[in-house]
Amino acid sequence: MTVLTSRPRVTTGPLSLPRPFWTLWLGIVINRSGAVVQPFLAVYLVRAQGFTSGQAGATMAAFGAGSLLSHVLAGALADRFGRRLTLTGGMLATSAAMVALGAAQGFTAVVVTAFLLGLTIESYRPASQAMVADLVSPESRPKAYGLLFWAMNLGYSIAMLTGGWLAGHGAQTMFGVNAAVALAFAFVVWRALPEPRRSEKAVASPGLRSVLRNRPMVVLCFSTAAYGVLYAQAFTTLPLAMAGQGIGRVDYGQAMALNGVLIVLIQPVATRWLARLNHVHVLATGTAVVSAGFALTALVHNALGLALTVVVWTAGEIIVAGALATIVAALAPAGLQGTYAGISGMSWAAGAALAPVVGTLLLPLGAGPLWCVMGAIGATSALATFLTAPAVHRRTTA
Repeated sequence: MTVLTSRPRVTTGPLSLPRPFWTLWLGIVINRSGAVVQPFLAVYLVRAQGFTSGQAGATMAAFGAGSLLSHVLAGALADRFGRRLTLTGGMLATSAAMVALGAAQGFTAVVVTAFLLGLTIESYRPASQAMVADLVSPESRPKAYGLLFWAMNLGYSIAMLTGGWLAGHGAQTMFGVNAAVALAFAFVVWRALPEPRRSEKAVASPGLRSVLRNRPMVVLCFSTAAYGVLYAQAFTTLPLAMAGQGIGRVDYGQAMALNGVLIVLIQPVATRWLARLNHVHVLATGTAVVSAGFALTALVHNALGLALTVVVWTAGEIIVAGALATIVAALAPAGLQGTYAGISGMSWAAGAALAPVVGTLLLPLGAGPLWCVMGAIGATSALATFLTAPAVHRRTTA
């Protein structure tokens, strides 16, 4: 295992962030802009493959299982073999898995290739977070991680605008474009991003053991999973609940578009101000705002009310954006940045995977119980995060 010993001497760009960071930022925008398969995967399985809803659900579960493993695997590989190699290899593997899934026929072949795509498609997240920790000074990391969040949402907004059009031109076009942008990201990383100089000094504790001994990190993992259960309701139970409350798909789609617009417009400005505040307090406050937004959904009876609640939890999402990754990077021992980022990502993904299960169990009880319970889950996550502040401070200043 290798450990960063010094940062490369680089030319700085806007916000005093190094040029390699902006190269990584651009690569993520490119990658996310072409990520058109994932949002339309369930539709493809039913319409193009002719799967039943049960078969489509099983395939999506296989994809989700691969995504869970992807975070931990990629984080460990980034620490063992380097961020640049992991990013490049992960994107090459994503491109190959994308082509394989597009060509697969039959339930078994599709499930296997969907699992492989899930195993590779999220590999860039922990590797890129670890690279930011290598390239950016601790005081600038909140800005950097907030801007990575912005890049992902900017790219996602572009993908949602183009994905439907590409899907209309055939599934092979959609898979081909997604595979091509993954290759483009791999090319950008390999040709333009440096691997920081490292020594051969190894970290004594294996990654998982180190995390389990790090109590603030363990608490943050549980609170992140709870936040994932809460936030993922926006894409799972919320559209079902809104239909029951008399709000149609068009109004729901417009409200969700508002979420993306607000993030793209406000995130860069908010990031510069939030970077100066206590990161744990920022994360706890943002989580509390998100939980309040979802709790208020219990009172929604029309499109305007839904839009207002989306504005509230979007504000919380913007506050949260760069804080968690900053804290995780500060808690991680030298040489385990990727591992810590991967485990943190897996915690969020696990919560998101549980979200539809929890949400649909509560949905028959009505809007009040559903959204009050979600608000309570978010409030618990916020409180647990807030209580880690002294321990995080001690560990990060030691």
